[in-house]
Parts: sequence; structure tokens; C-alpha cells
Amino acid sequence: MIMIKTLISCALLMLLAGTVNAETWRCDRAIASTGDTTAEVQAKCGEPNNRAFVGYKEETDRYGFTHEVQIEEWNYGPRNGMNYFLRFVGNRLERIDSKRGD
Repeated sequence: MIMIKTLISCALLMLLAGTVNAETWRCDRAIASTGDTTAEVQAKCGEPNNRAFVGYKEETDRYGFTHEVQIEEWNYGPRNGMNYFLRFVGNRLERIDSKRGD
């Protein structure tokens, strides 16, 4: 009975471990963090393997004004078997995802 529970737990962990979301990423020379600008990330981590324009998003600022901001996704890797996907919204790093390379 204990062995079955252990096997089920391991299987669930493996399913959840496919993609990881983080707030920081250690690249070659420094640490990129959510909130960094595209220029800061490029200075810290170098040129990405790929840059993709995703689209635009409507945002409302603290004064109630609505404007569109650009969404861009950068890809680094594979580095030590991992691919890193950085999403920028309005020129700021919003999300860092990683996935084990195939």
C-alpha cells in the first residue's frame, strides 16, 4: 500500500515538473529578475537565441489611462539541458519559464 502511494506521488511530481516558473534566472554573467528592462537583461545575459513578437496588451496605469504595450518572448538555451523563456510586457520582464530540453 505504501509503495503504491509512493509511486503515485512520484508520477504526479514528474507531471508537475515539466515547466518551472521563476522570478529570477542566473544567466552567464549575472541574475535577471522580473521587472528588469529588455536592455538590462540583454546586458546581463547577452543576445537571446530567438526573439518573438507576441502581440499587444491593453494596460491601465495608476491614473486610469489605458494604453497598449508590446509583448515579446525571448528564448535562451539550451544551457545545461534547460531552455529558458523570458516574457516581456511593456519592455519589462514579467515571467521566466524553464523547460528541460528534449
